[in-house]
Amino acid sequence: MENFLAFLGRFWELLARRVDSFLMAAALAIVGVGLVTLFSASDQSIARVTSQALSLGFALVLMWIVANVAPQQLSRAALPLYAVSVLLLVAVALGGTMVNGSRRWLNLGIGRFQPSELVKVALPLMLAWYFQKHEGRVRFVDFIVAAVLIALPVWLIKRQPDLGTALMIGASGIFVLYLAGLSWKIMAGLAVLAAAAAPLIWPHLHDYQQERILTFIDPARDPLGTGYHSTQASIALGSGGVIGKGWLNGTQTHLDFLPERHTDFIFAVFGEEFGLIGAVVLLVLYLLLIGRALVITANASTLFTRLLAGSITLMFFAYAFVNMAMVSGLLPIVGVPLPLVSYGGTALVSLFVGLGILMNVQANRKLIKT
Repeated sequence: MENFLAFLGRFWELLARRVDSFLMAAALAIVGVGLVTLFSASDQSIARVTSQALSLGFALVLMWIVANVAPQQLSRAALPLYAVSVLLLVAVALGGTMVNGSRRWLNLGIGRFQPSELVKVALPLMLAWYFQKHEGRVRFVDFIVAAVLIALPVWLIKRQPDLGTALMIGASGIFVLYLAGLSWKIMAGLAVLAAAAAPLIWPHLHDYQQERILTFIDPARDPLGTGYHSTQASIALGSGGVIGKGWLNGTQTHLDFLPERHTDFIFAVFGEEFGLIGAVVLLVLYLLLIGRALVITANASTLFTRLLAGSITLMFFAYAFVNMAMVSGLLPIVGVPLPLVSYGGTALVSLFVGLGILMNVQANRKLIKT
């Protein structure tokens, strides 16, 4: 018995090796919230919750593997992983699976795979590797090259069409540019130019994307059409009040008023059933996760790990902020899922790989004298 307990102890030490307990606890707490909410949002579908739980198990294995590889191996994987992700996006454009008018998935026989989720990891890796190669002699032309590396996958994803994911992945690349030293004045100037070019960009947006922007400006222009999602989400959040209606008791959810309730609008389901108090608790969990990730970024030992950890941290923040703001009516509807909560196996795996990278950076952090 003692030998068996000793074996279990050593086995647990192996599993816990290089796993940041604070980051892990915050992530699992958010995932727990997601599974509970998904059960309600999917009309108590055991199959859907089981599928998400299985994806979680696979994601945890990949997280542990990534957390335990050497940083040099992560660096060496950057270029091939980026190339593979771009090739997969091209494969989606040529023969991907069409769902609800969008071609975003590859059918693997045993399930569907969304290559844009791979880009969430591959692009920050590639950019961090590129700037590490030019450390100490970064020139403006290097930022131009990096911008091209960002633009290629963003353009391919936007064509699917998936504007929300394209914008978020583009933002993760811009985070790396800023952390690598690109002046905020230049970035502000580019933002002004982009705003000035809006009339030229507008005709290239799909009709539904134009309608979403117009509906955001005037929510009452089409309450039963393009404004339906935003209106129902606002009603669900508002009807939850302070303490919520209780788990499984959301009327907007269970009377089928709320669309896409297990993916993009799952925060509205959570807000209706758990109210303002529940929303604040979830927000605190995200802040704890992001705060810990910022500490890990600050203690990174190399430019490569600092850029990589910083981009992943800000990506988590951007996804959570945009989804909550979108559901609350503060931003246009752009189809961005709530990280670690919304249903989606590929997204869950990519996010836990990102957490594994953060844990890897933490395990190889610089030593701080006390």
